[in-house]
Amino acid sequence: MPPTPEAHAVPVTAAEPTAVVLHGHFYQPPREDPWTGRTRPEPTAAPFENWNERITAECYAPLAAAGAFEWLSFDLGPTLARWLEREHPQVHDGFVLGDRASRARLGHGNAVAQPYHHIILPLASRREKETEVRWGLRDFERRFGRPAAGMWLPETAVDTATLEVLAAAEIPFTILAPHQVVDPPAGGVGRVRLGGGREISVVVYDGGLSHGVAFGALLDGRDAWFEALRAATGGGGGLVALATDGETFGHHHRGADRRLMRVITRARGSRALRLENFASALARAGELPALTLREPSSWSCAHGVERWRSDCGCRMAPHLESQQRWRGPLRAALEHLATDLDDAYEALAPGRLSEPQRAVTELGGVLGEPEGLGAFARDVSATESDEEALALLEVVRDRAAMFTSCAWFFDDVTGIEPIQVLGYAAHALDRLATLAPTRAAELERTFVEDLAAAPANDRGIGTAAGVYAREFGDGSPVSTGNAGDGVRPTQDGASSG
Repeated sequence: MPPTPEAHAVPVTAAEPTAVVLHGHFYQPPREDPWTGRTRPEPTAAPFENWNERITAECYAPLAAAGAFEWLSFDLGPTLARWLEREHPQVHDGFVLGDRASRARLGHGNAVAQPYHHIILPLASRREKETEVRWGLRDFERRFGRPAAGMWLPETAVDTATLEVLAAAEIPFTILAPHQVVDPPAGGVGRVRLGGGREISVVVYDGGLSHGVAFGALLDGRDAWFEALRAATGGGGGLVALATDGETFGHHHRGADRRLMRVITRARGSRALRLENFASALARAGELPALTLREPSSWSCAHGVERWRSDCGCRMAPHLESQQRWRGPLRAALEHLATDLDDAYEALAPGRLSEPQRAVTELGGVLGEPEGLGAFARDVSATESDEEALALLEVVRDRAAMFTSCAWFFDDVTGIEPIQVLGYAAHALDRLATLAPTRAAELERTFVEDLAAAPANDRGIGTAAGVYAREFGDGSPVSTGNAGDGVRPTQDGASSG
């Protein structure tokens, strides 16, 4: 990664405390079987059944029990939130109640939205961007009972077109790393001017603090983190923001959940610091300096967003000999299939759905429902049977999920994360086959031909086409994989999230 300049607060008056925001990005790669919706067993998570369960026990549950979410700014990935709501409702409610308590304290909630699926928005079409943002906002409002005041971008991947979609959706702010803007603002916040007279506020987190927490250097000493935080505030005033993966606190680093609570306790008792969230700090920020983006960029790729479409050199195990030439062909194959699935939806939805476009628009409000899409399918069906409507909705959902970023983050196309997105593709084709079997078979043949251009590191499997044939050639669901936790720190103090 390029050197990360740090954003420090500029004093306003010596007596004014510095606004401090501690932010956790909570997200896990999806692990559910597309056919059953249930998370598969993962032996490497032992003694837990899967990594979601293990990370919940190590991180999410302790933080919820400690009341951390009243003080910690956070975004909660909708796909993870759906799993928590179903499997650990008390932990899910800890996030919701924390947001509610922070609103009572600050007038603004700690929770920040995410697009529904964890996709790299600069690589998505305008319609895909708008859909994922819209779905994420609808899920957020259902979950937290209020409109979102800001949105975290997956991998903080950004370009002007992405910010234009956020601004059009009336999202006031997002959060970026210092290297993603040309001149990081001294006070930690700025604004990006967009077309049509719009603009969006941008919080730039402190790279040094975030890196120190994410990689553990500031977690070693009893008070090292708090002392570094206090030093970063300078003489007072302004905003100092720290952002890292929420899983840092207890999962990536054992005991870091307790370190976080100690920092929160000390900050609450400090006259020099004031624990806030992004929305409350921005409400008092006054005039913001103009910022220029470095675009496209992200917090976890030194080459912009190439990690999700090319063999750019970014990988998890640089000490091992491997290639990532599969990344581009995998994306191209999925993009080709997505176009074909869009065409199929446009051809098959009329007469089966009462309002096909409304169904897509409103899907975000129900995707996160633990009970699934059945009730919504009955609502939008144009026929007495809702089975065809449900099949079409699942095609739309799977088509979007195929671009989950984790598939490209790691080192080989044979990994559990690429298999997961291939599973979404296979399930979409399976559901399409219930409506148009010949069409589905033709699309699958083309898809497999496209996948043959994505070379695997395992010569025995050959290409992504071999992975697909092994996992789905007989129409069976995703096989059990030995996935790791799927999240690792990166040089900007953040993980693959």
